[in-house]
Amino acid sequence: MQHTLINVCLFKGIGLHSGVPVTMTISPAMANEGIRFIRKDIDENNVIMARWDNVVASQLCTLLKNDHGTSVSTVEHVMAALAGMGIDNATITVDGPELPIMDGSSWPFITEFKKVGIEKLNAPRKAMKILKTVEVYGDDGAFARFEPDTESSFEFSIDFDNRFIRQQSYEFTLGNNDEFIRELADSPTFTTKDQVDQLKAMDLIKGGDVTNADIYADDAIYRDKSRPRKDRAAVRHKMLDALGDTYLLEMPFIGKFTSSKGGHALTNQLLCALMADKSNYMIVTDHMNIGVYMPVNQSHSPNLAYNA
Repeated sequence: MQHTLINVCLFKGIGLHSGVPVTMTISPAMANEGIRFIRKDIDENNVIMARWDNVVASQLCTLLKNDHGTSVSTVEHVMAALAGMGIDNATITVDGPELPIMDGSSWPFITEFKKVGIEKLNAPRKAMKILKTVEVYGDDGAFARFEPDTESSFEFSIDFDNRFIRQQSYEFTLGNNDEFIRELADSPTFTTKDQVDQLKAMDLIKGGDVTNADIYADDAIYRDKSRPRKDRAAVRHKMLDALGDTYLLEMPFIGKFTSSKGGHALTNQLLCALMADKSNYMIVTDHMNIGVYMPVNQSHSPNLAYNA
């Protein structure tokens, strides 16, 4: 069945690129309403649906824009949190064009979702079953691919010219347990010192620092040492982004997503290629609760209020 939050979550932070203070709320929504963003600083035409075909300018983040030109950016970490917790319907209200970066991961959103709880709605949950292999290519051997599978699985690999990153790969299956919370949710965004200098020269990442990103230099990793760091942290975050970006299909998928050297833009190209041919997929309701959080290993995560 579909799920939503039981109560409203409030978040205050700054925009990663703008550096401007942002207030955001995530509220319960009715069945079949989906995920939608509302720009409260704009009076008209301010609703933006979280859909693959509303994505534009997706190099540094995922930016959504409606038909009237109203946009909201850096939605990927919130979308990953919603996907990982199996939340199908929510209204996200924000007072500016960019979501708060928080700590650069999905963890702050997960924490609040746990506090307010998740409830089941009286409507069947849909999933997109991948029927054919669909693949797109980028520069320097980058690719992203969907292919049929019996689960919702991800495989991501990266290759960076930095001695602390180099080649990393990771595999993950989105099931109905707390593995998402253990393995991906707290993986922060990252960049290299060279990229930081370039982006600052472009007047970007005004709100970025070690509290919301791991910065890989030649001599060290500059990061917030107050939080634990997992191995292969960089590729875990790329997979977190992919989880959020693929949830713009408006439902979980049943199949395998694989990407090498990919990012927001290539993932969205893959979604567009998938949806361009209806024979690539079918919508089903007789499937497992992909991503719906049901506590399994409480040593890793606290109890969640869950109305079955």
